[in-house]
Amino acid sequence: MTSRWWMVAASLTLLAACSAAPGRPAKGSEALAPNEVVEFQALYAANCAGCHGRQARGGAAIGLADPVYLAITDDASIRKVTADGVRGTAMPAFAQSAGGMLTDAQIDVITSGIRSWGRPGALGGANPPPRVATSAGDARRGAEAFGTYCASCHGAHGEGGPKGSAIVSDSFLALVSDQGLRTVIIAGRADLGAPGWRAYLPGRPMSDQEVTDVVAWLASQRVPTPGQPYATPSAAPPRSASNDAAR
Repeated sequence: MTSRWWMVAASLTLLAACSAAPGRPAKGSEALAPNEVVEFQALYAANCAGCHGRQARGGAAIGLADPVYLAITDDASIRKVTADGVRGTAMPAFAQSAGGMLTDAQIDVITSGIRSWGRPGALGGANPPPRVATSAGDARRGAEAFGTYCASCHGAHGEGGPKGSAIVSDSFLALVSDQGLRTVIIAGRADLGAPGWRAYLPGRPMSDQEVTDVVAWLASQRVPTPGQPYATPSAAPPRSASNDAAR
């Protein structure tokens, strides 16, 4: 009887040793498949931080934690842009349904995570213009509004100045949508020292229509073939017998 219990005890000991054998993965240590990741910080770091900044304070694109951006952008808009991207710009689609890699559940996690950065009363009672334009813009009026609110940093014609970049760069305008221009004009880019709609001119915040008109003027500066780095070569002289002989 004693020997039988000894054999049982030995077997249990061996089984316990096998479960803790060297090289055996610990419980819960297995890497998740990409479509199983549902932790916001992990999803943001892998998909958003490269453009919007590790702390969501801005990078190649606007900071998603910006209080003005969060105040003017609803959850449906955040989700749609994340899922479908913005055609013709540097913002890609992330949803699997639009050719990306993220599931609907992961898009929902990113949307709610971005929203969690918002803080009630962050604007101190100020009312920014709506994110989406409510009327058509006028480029002529926009040129005047640009001169009033923007030229001191970006130059009289948007060519750039000591405080701001060239805002009429054909490459820049080709990579940003009208909505993107409007959002940045309203929210500003704190990471670049660019103020928002209420700080371009002290005591005179931009109106909804002025923002719309400036966007119309900027859009009118787009060119059909942006980003051409080389000057057009001069025409070669016509071929002739004397020219051929000279070669």
